[in-house]
Amino acid sequence: MTVPNTPLDAGPLDARPQASAVSRAVGELKIGAPVAAACALLGLVMGLLWVWLAPEVPLVVHGQQVLYVDPEGEQRAGADSVFALLGAGIGILTAAAAFLATRRRGGGIAVAVGLAVGALAGSVVAWKLGVALGPTTDVVGHAKQVGDGHGFNEALALGAKGALLVWPMSAMVVLLGLSAAFGRREEDPPPYYAEPQWSQPGDPDAAADEQIEAPTKPSVEQIEAPTKPSVEENADADGTRQPK
Repeated sequence: MTVPNTPLDAGPLDARPQASAVSRAVGELKIGAPVAAACALLGLVMGLLWVWLAPEVPLVVHGQQVLYVDPEGEQRAGADSVFALLGAGIGILTAAAAFLATRRRGGGIAVAVGLAVGALAGSVVAWKLGVALGPTTDVVGHAKQVGDGHGFNEALALGAKGALLVWPMSAMVVLLGLSAAFGRREEDPPPYYAEPQWSQPGDPDAAADEQIEAPTKPSVEQIEAPTKPSVEENADADGTRQPK
């Protein structure tokens, strides 16, 4: 007899091919590595956009001093805000692209890890590239070059280092939401009270099923009607039988 809730084509557990941990890790790495590399390359685009969109911080040379043209200006904070907004926007785009590219295989931990690592690497690349392409960081040398009374722009800097986490965090949130709403669903296992799957004729287990005989029902002939006691037996029981 086949064990209940056991598929008919299920063989021994040892006969099924078992993938090794190394092969599984290599397969996941092949999926996560391209995602991380693509995000790191997008960091170059983010760095260029940061240089272009970040507000300038004007300085002026006054004698032996370098002063801010607008001491109460918010240009420095504006540069941090632009970096954070770019990270949030690119994080949404990269998460949507990674989800659509790996939706058929059902996503996986490799996609999430590759996206997080790549997004963090892309943020660092954008930060370093923006600083390198922006105004020079040698304020004294630049002041001597322009001369007294002239102005120049301060070097582009990221004051709030927490902005580096905006891209990976936004990407993780969007990826989680897309996976929960539109991700691939796995079929639920049959409930424990499902009907058992019996063997079909011709299967090896069919012979064992035939050997199990159902309980036989007693026939009408085997059921004997209760016998009625005779008059003599009743008389003996009452003690009124007369001796012969």
